This record gives sequence, structure tokens and C-alpha cells, in this order.
Amino acid sequence: MMNLFRRALLLGLVLTLAVPAVQAAKKPRKSKKDELVTISTSLGDIRLVLSELTPVHRANFLKLARSGFYNGTTFHRVILNFMVQGGDPNSKDADPSNDGQGPASEQTLPAEIRPELTHVRGAVAAARTADFMNPERRSSASQFYIVQNPQGTPHLNGQYTVFGQVISGQEVVDKIAQQPAGPANRPLTDIKMTVKVEKLKKKKITEQYGYQY
Repeated sequence: MMNLFRRALLLGLVLTLAVPAVQAAKKPRKSKKDELVTISTSLGDIRLVLSELTPVHRANFLKLARSGFYNGTTFHRVILNFMVQGGDPNSKDADPSNDGQGPASEQTLPAEIRPELTHVRGAVAAARTADFMNPERRSSASQFYIVQNPQGTPHLNGQYTVFGQVISGQEVVDKIAQQPAGPANRPLTDIKMTVKVEKLKKKKITEQYGYQY
């Protein structure tokens, strides 16, 4: 009987010790690489990285960028000392009046509003419709904006999903915001974009652009 008790005790001890090892094995490893997004315009290039804390927005943006969806779209709304907005497929057509409205059948993304992701200068966030028609604060599936104000736009914190950060080319964002605009803050001259994605080591991104992970 004593031998059986000792065997049971020993087995229990082995299983107890094994649990942390199994849990440790399941812990996801952090990638040493990241996706660098480059938005090219006639005024220069803007480079940004996307947050892993907003996986839905990150995956959606990367998918659209890789597919060429954004190529030919414009920054259709620019407000100096505030932000520049783009990514609407409507901006590809010849009708400037529908820019920013998005396709009628456009899907939306669930909000991923995180307190640690704020509207600092260069923050990349998802556009959306107003609270009265969108109480869940779901995001546009394609339209985004970049904070241009040097002091940021903290009054938007907690209201829109911030999912990325400019790491190079903020001066280009400034140039875009300074363009003469007409009704609905639409630039009088189209500012078209081409977007590409490349995978780089995080160490290289830090070395080249000074971004700290």
C-alpha cells in the first residue's frame, strides 16, 4: 500500500512540474521581423508600422496594401494642424463629390480601441461614421487618417481605433496637410498614393528609422 501511495505521490509531482513546461511551450514567440508599410506620393514617402495590439486592423490593412487596393486612391481630406485622410476607393473615380463616402456595401471592422494607443503626432487611425449611427464605433474597412498636429489630437483618444505609427516621412504628412483645399477639405490637386509592404528585421527598422519596439 505504501509503495502505491509513493507512486501516486511521485506521479502527481511529475505532472505538477510538467504543467509549467507545457504552458511555456505554448507561449507564442515574438517575431523578430515586422511589416514596413511605405505610402508613396508626389510629395514624398511616408513609412509606418502597424500595431500588433490591433490584429484585425493590422491584418486588414496589410491585406489591402498587398493586393494593390490603395494604389490610385487619394488623400481626399486634409486639415492643417489636424490630420490627413485617405484610402477611399471612391477617390479613384472622376466624381470628387463622393470622396470619403465609401462604397454603399462597404463592410466595417470591430473597434480595437486600446488606451495605450493614442493620437500622438503621426498616429495612424481608422476613419468611421459618427456615434449616432455607429454606437459601437466600428471602423471603415479601408479609410484611415494620419495625425498631423504637432501636439497630437488627444480629444480623439478612446473614440477611434489607432492601429499604426509613422516612423519616417512625417514632413510629407505636413506637406499634404498644407495643400490648398476646396469644399469638404478636399485638395484642389489630387494627391494619389501607392502603397507597398516589405518584411524587415525589427533591428533593421530600428537602425534605419529609430523606431523602438
